[in-house]
Amino acid sequence: MKIFGIFIRKEFWHIFRDKRTLLILFGMPVVQVILFGFAITNEIKEAKIAILDKSHDHLTRQISNKLLSSGYFILYSQPESDNQLEKAFQEGKTKLAVVFEPEFAQRLNKDRHAGIQLIADATDPNTANMLIGYASAIIRNWQMDFLGNPKLPYTITPEVKMVYNPEMKSVFMFVPGVITIILMLVSAMMTSIAVTREKELGTMEVLLASPIKPFFIIVGKVIPYLVLSLFNASVILMLGTFLFGMPIEGNLLLLMAEVTLFIITSLALGIFISTRTSSQQTAMMISLMALMLPTIILSGFIFPVENMPLPLQVISNIIPAKWFIIIVKSIMLKGVGLGEILKETLILTGMAAFFIALSVKNFKIRLE
Repeated sequence: MKIFGIFIRKEFWHIFRDKRTLLILFGMPVVQVILFGFAITNEIKEAKIAILDKSHDHLTRQISNKLLSSGYFILYSQPESDNQLEKAFQEGKTKLAVVFEPEFAQRLNKDRHAGIQLIADATDPNTANMLIGYASAIIRNWQMDFLGNPKLPYTITPEVKMVYNPEMKSVFMFVPGVITIILMLVSAMMTSIAVTREKELGTMEVLLASPIKPFFIIVGKVIPYLVLSLFNASVILMLGTFLFGMPIEGNLLLLMAEVTLFIITSLALGIFISTRTSSQQTAMMISLMALMLPTIILSGFIFPVENMPLPLQVISNIIPAKWFIIIVKSIMLKGVGLGEILKETLILTGMAAFFIALSVKNFKIRLE
């Protein structure tokens, strides 16, 4: 029994001596609780909306002020035409538009009826439904305050329109997210594990001692995963298109080019992780903590980034998956060209270049 007690103390000593194990045991639960607690929310806060006021009368201003003073919405733009409104949706900056018909107050006073059109970006069906519900409830409350006596024959009818996903199919939201997660798994995690495996076996040191430059070693390691990732992406796109009816409104070549860019970014990130770790287990845990959890929670795949606290919104900007999901949804559902997603493309390009440079630098350090 005494030997058994010594053995148990030894195991505790090994655990507490290893900082990485302590981080996994105590750090990961804390991070998960914080992320899930703040990021997983169904509340709408400060959602950006556009207001197209074709009447410009005192009643439309009252309703607009009621919407904006609720705390749920903030005014992003005030387009002057339907074309400008369409452009605001394509840019992806606004998720809801409120359109007042011409002569709104006159129609309400004369005909006892006036219409308001609520247009939501249904690329994320859950968010679209919540935005429509919040806006409709606020308009109904204003109507009750305005009428005073509900028996008066005044009616304001919100007309709901869902753009890009009129049937509200959830698969339109999940296919881009599934592509992102699988590409991140195959590209980043598997690459980091494969490289650290060779380092554990000693074969990587043989490569690094050879005349081959570090850059070509990296390229040679990532090409198989690039091919496999492109194959996986193609399979997912075909399943989404032919099995679930997922549209590809934009240019297919542009879509595959963006997929390739994201794969390269993920591969570079995986190689970078492998240069900072010495074992497969460590590489896997870092990949899970630093890549998979943020990809699922902070990318906007399941939970809208706009609803998260400001610190998490800032952190989400360094998550490559966030920008890739915006790109995929914009091309597949909105049919936009490169001009509308140029910012996101440049961000991914910068991330890929940054991680490639860090990876090459670390390999050079090992050669010295």
